[in-house]
Amino acid sequence: MPTVVLVTGCSAGGIGHSLCEEFAERGCKVYASARNVDKIADFGLLSVEKLKLDVTSDEDVKKAVDHILEAEGKIDIVVNNAGAMCPGPLIDVPVDHVKEIFDTNTISALRVAKAVIPAMAKRRSGVIVNIGSIVGETPTPWNGVYSASKAALHSLTEVLSMECKPFDISVLLVAPGATKSHISANAAARFEMPEDSLYTRFLPNILQRINASQKGSPMPTREFARRVVGESLKRRPGRYMTLGGSSDLFRIFKWLPRSWPLWFLWRTYSKKLS
Repeated sequence: MPTVVLVTGCSAGGIGHSLCEEFAERGCKVYASARNVDKIADFGLLSVEKLKLDVTSDEDVKKAVDHILEAEGKIDIVVNNAGAMCPGPLIDVPVDHVKEIFDTNTISALRVAKAVIPAMAKRRSGVIVNIGSIVGETPTPWNGVYSASKAALHSLTEVLSMECKPFDISVLLVAPGATKSHISANAAARFEMPEDSLYTRFLPNILQRINASQKGSPMPTREFARRVVGESLKRRPGRYMTLGGSSDLFRIFKWLPRSWPLWFLWRTYSKKLS
C-alpha cells in the first residue's frame, strides 16, 4: 500500500501545495486540505485528493481524519502546515485576532495530533511534521504574535516528540526561513494600522518586515518541499530541521547572547529607510 499523507493549509501559492506535489511524485496517496477547497489549485495527479478541513474546528478535523481512515485504513504522515502571519506592533493587534492566530498556528497542530495519534499508536507507526518558523526561535519586531505562536508550536512539538516515543511515532519540527510563497502578500492585504497607534512613524519598517521573507533569495517552494518530504519519508526522520533564506543567520543567533540578536533585529527594523 502507498504511504498515506495528510497536509493542511494547501491553498494556492503556499508551500502546502508543493509539499503535496512532492509526496505524490514519490508515490504517496495525498490528501491536500484547506478551509476552502476552491482555493486549492489543481494538481493533475490522480494520487492527490482535495479535502475540506478547517484546522480551527474540532468537528472538521475529526471528520477529515475519519474520512481518510475509512478510505485508506491508515494515515502514515501528517504535515501541520496551516498558518497565518499577524504583522504589526503587539499592542495594536486586537486580542480576538491574537486568539485566532494562536488557534490557527499553534492549537490546530495539537488538535490534528489528538485526532491522528490513536490510529498511529495502534499501528505503532507514523510521522507528524509541524511547520514552525525561525522566528519561533528568535522573534522579530512587528511580527510578535506570529513569532509567539510559532514559539509555542515549537515547544508543543518537542514535548509531543518525547511523549510519542512509546508508540514509535516520529515528530519532526521544521523551522523554515524565507521561502517563496504568498504569505507576505496575504498579510499585507489584511494589515491595517490603528489611527491612534503609537508606532505610526515606524510604518515603513513594519511594511519592510512584512515583505522581508520574499526579498533577497527566498528558497523556492519545490526545493523546500523536496528536502522536507525527503526527511519525512525516512524510516526514522530526524527531530528537527531548518532551511530557507536567513536560516543560517538565525542558527547563529541561537549561539549568541540573547541580547545581541534582539539588538540586531531591532536595529534592522527600526532604522530610517532611504
